[in-house]
Amino acid sequence: MRPNHCACLLLPVLLSGCALAPQGSLTPSGAEATLALLETTDLHANVLSYDYYKLQADPAIGLERTATLIRQARAEYPNNLLLDNGDALQGTALADYQALVKPAACGDTLAIYKAMNALGVDGAGVGNHEFNYGLPYLNQVTASHFDVDGVPPDAPRCAGPNFPIVLANIYSARTHQPLFAPYRILTRQISATGADGKPLKASINIGIIGFAPPGVLSWDKQWLAGKVYAEGVRETAQKYIPRMRAEGADLVVAISHGGLDGAPYTAEMENANYHLAQVPGIDAMLIGHEHLPFPDAASQRAAFNLPGVDKAKGTVFGVPTVMANLWGKNLGVIGLHLKYDGARWVVDKSRTTVEARSTRRQDGSYVAADSLIAPLVAAEHAATISYVKTPVGTSDFRMTSYFADVGDISAIQLVNQAQTAYVQDYVKANLPQYAALPVLSMASPFKTGAAGVADYTDVKPGAVALNNAADLYLYPNALHAVKLDGAGLKAWLEKSAERFNRIDPAATAPQELINSAFAGFNFDMLTSADVTYQIDVSQPVGQRIVALHYKGAPLSPSQEFLVATNSYRAAGGGAFPGLDGSRTVIAAPDSSRDVLIAYIQKTRQLTRARNGATRSWRFAPVATKGAVVFHSAPGLLDLAREAGLAGVSQLRQDDGGGKGHALYSIDLSK
Repeated sequence: MRPNHCACLLLPVLLSGCALAPQGSLTPSGAEATLALLETTDLHANVLSYDYYKLQADPAIGLERTATLIRQARAEYPNNLLLDNGDALQGTALADYQALVKPAACGDTLAIYKAMNALGVDGAGVGNHEFNYGLPYLNQVTASHFDVDGVPPDAPRCAGPNFPIVLANIYSARTHQPLFAPYRILTRQISATGADGKPLKASINIGIIGFAPPGVLSWDKQWLAGKVYAEGVRETAQKYIPRMRAEGADLVVAISHGGLDGAPYTAEMENANYHLAQVPGIDAMLIGHEHLPFPDAASQRAAFNLPGVDKAKGTVFGVPTVMANLWGKNLGVIGLHLKYDGARWVVDKSRTTVEARSTRRQDGSYVAADSLIAPLVAAEHAATISYVKTPVGTSDFRMTSYFADVGDISAIQLVNQAQTAYVQDYVKANLPQYAALPVLSMASPFKTGAAGVADYTDVKPGAVALNNAADLYLYPNALHAVKLDGAGLKAWLEKSAERFNRIDPAATAPQELINSAFAGFNFDMLTSADVTYQIDVSQPVGQRIVALHYKGAPLSPSQEFLVATNSYRAAGGGAFPGLDGSRTVIAAPDSSRDVLIAYIQKTRQLTRARNGATRSWRFAPVATKGAVVFHSAPGLLDLAREAGLAGVSQLRQDDGGGKGHALYSIDLSK
């Protein structure tokens, strides 16, 4: 699929023609120009400023808000490219509706692509979540023609995006060629200024190359095993970037769906861009996956403070680098200052700027939505709302994740119960050899406020509808079960306990309880009456799980269990010890969310006593001299009390972090 020369996208403002001839005769030496690279990333199908799980508008999210920033940036930078970093296709009920409930027909363009087409996106990369619905679906909606097992060779080329998609490091196992075009070289005509100060028009060739996290092979193993394979980001770049230069690329822009990690490089590395930046020939990096803004001068994230990373200027080993957060909250803007040296355009890094512009203004309000977007997807939006309102049961208690980090399991126990029941039934029907093994289940709070006060699970008492089930189980994972022993179970819990910082009991200054670098969706927990354990946050990582008991007695390291979880975790997602796919004994044909919905439908009436009150874990009692603090939405102490969390108190209504959170404390001695 690698192009022999270049591939051009014809939009009204672009120069047509694909000849990448030397430009010395066309552009005078010393000419200067500024070219803006505009990045969206991790949109996760948030086309509109609307939360389908809460059935209400949410001005903090949505490509329709980013569109306003795009319009403003284009006015500021007439020379620009709009590029998407991936994870665009999955993440909302709208995405699930178009993929699973009423699958898009061959002639239908996905809602997210309708919006991106209207915005004139110039090119896109591919994230790991693009693969969540399988290769046939991805082939269809991207207007591709994958030569892989599982996609019929005579499958028609369907409707899709009006822009090229690039991905260099995921290959067809059948052909050993990249699944998508590994790179494209876009020829653009730009406004420039000659050395004499006079305006002129010039041509420039911009190469874009895409990378996805190699871990997608594990995370979506059920869709990809035997069909595609991955190569490491660094070696892939070393292979293709010289080709791009040889084919006439003045600039090379890496669209890499990953973040920054200073660990030694491996080919399986999830966030490899610290190493990618050191590959010669890259002029700019558009990164993502970690759901953060970069640059961010105030960030305390370890990876943003690595040697070679300038978190204020937005460079990694001198390479201008931007990450535009998630859900359309930010627009990445790299203002590349260019100079023509007589042979090609080169970047003047001293005059280049990098920003992650927010849709949220300084006063807390949000930029207006671009009125162009909503009418494009009105039908899909209405159909999704109708779909998610379908009732499946009732509840007498509020299921939330506001205090999940400190012990509230109201939004977690139901998931564990559904998964446990499914595995028990599955074993009875299909795997009698495991009938004697006890079944446990692990689940995590998927929404723990990382994106702001709206980023929590919150299912009110009363009717429970499909949108509530989607709120309780955010991702379209498949249900898996693994076989492991007591030692493996303890190792799993120790990894989960990395969610917490180590607390010094003698410290008098306030200490942050939560390790924000460890995602909430990796804080797996049991909610079983048969298992109890404590987490001692005064101890180092790996030594925090104490008083681990099974049926009232200390857990034997050799006791065997089946543990229900999801496909992501069972296959290695989150790098939990011993979970690499080899211990999986059930790879269910049903998604975890469908399992949850079926359980609610069967149970019909949910009660706190039966479905939201069984805590397996507590903090080991620790008396601290100073406050131990955490952050959540303000004014919710009643929820903490209902969950039996007597040691929680609110210190400040506004923690000053700019996300609307309050500052809470927890008395670990109770």
